[in-house]
Amino acid sequence: MKYAFLFPGQGAQEPGMVKDIADTFSEARAVIDAVGEITGVDMPKLLWETDKTTLSRSDNSQLSVMTAALAVCAVLKAHGIVPSAVMGFSLGEFPALYAAGVLSFEDVVRVVRARGTIMQKVCEDIARANEGHAPGMSAVIGLAPEKVQELCAGLADVYAANLNSPKQTVVSGTFDGLAALEKAAAEAGARRALRLAVAGPYHSPLMQAAADEFKTVLAAVPFNDPGCALFSNVTGAQVMSGQAVKENAILHLTNPVRWTAEEAALGAYMVADGGAENWTLYETGVGAVLSGLWKDSEHGGTWKCTALTTVAAVQEVLV
Repeated sequence: MKYAFLFPGQGAQEPGMVKDIADTFSEARAVIDAVGEITGVDMPKLLWETDKTTLSRSDNSQLSVMTAALAVCAVLKAHGIVPSAVMGFSLGEFPALYAAGVLSFEDVVRVVRARGTIMQKVCEDIARANEGHAPGMSAVIGLAPEKVQELCAGLADVYAANLNSPKQTVVSGTFDGLAALEKAAAEAGARRALRLAVAGPYHSPLMQAAADEFKTVLAAVPFNDPGCALFSNVTGAQVMSGQAVKENAILHLTNPVRWTAEEAALGAYMVADGGAENWTLYETGVGAVLSGLWKDSEHGGTWKCTALTTVAAVQEVLV
């Protein structure tokens, strides 16, 4: 059996995440402690005692979601479950890079810590430039992606950022831009437009300042060629070299997440490599958003993606 791991992104965070897993498996707790040693952050406090608002800050949520993913991965690895293919949604690309051998453990922790700090600062700068109104993201449900992109093109400071499914597109923008887009989406027949618990307009041109600073951070960080199949948010396709991964990591901040294309690419890869009998999919970390999106994909009827976000779910697959 081969395994594909899908790693959730920022927005999946929740107080108490993976506590039951860390309390049960020493491998998970060891990861949490190691992240704390590298960053100087009290990770148990951040993961288990922080309120939702504080946890939603980019500098907190990115570190916490990544740590949860790596903790679950450590448990799976200790029981012989390692991925042959990986992809991550937005921030989730970074635990995917670690799982694929592109980044070392220490490097991925330091890179994500820097990324979250940089992005939080840029978001605060945008808010100050907009009279204190924080930028962010909204999920538009019930409109075709092409329609959402059309609406964004007619408005200022709002962009299609996450192409999640034929039924859901997430847009990034300033506070005023999102308000205008939500109104336009409702008038166009959207079932819902929901503001997300994130601190900024990710995957849009509004994050160019963050991309410029992040490029400097990555300059001295070695990126190895992937040791397993790795798929990119930026291209929606498999990426083969460490250099291409590094370039995409910078573009990642200002370009949309092409998740539907990525799902199709992973599905085609698994079909070509043994098909349904040869592969199992796990969503690794916190939440079950990616499992739901996978269910709606063209390959959702062939494979189920199981979310490993509780100790019971993890124990079931280790049996």
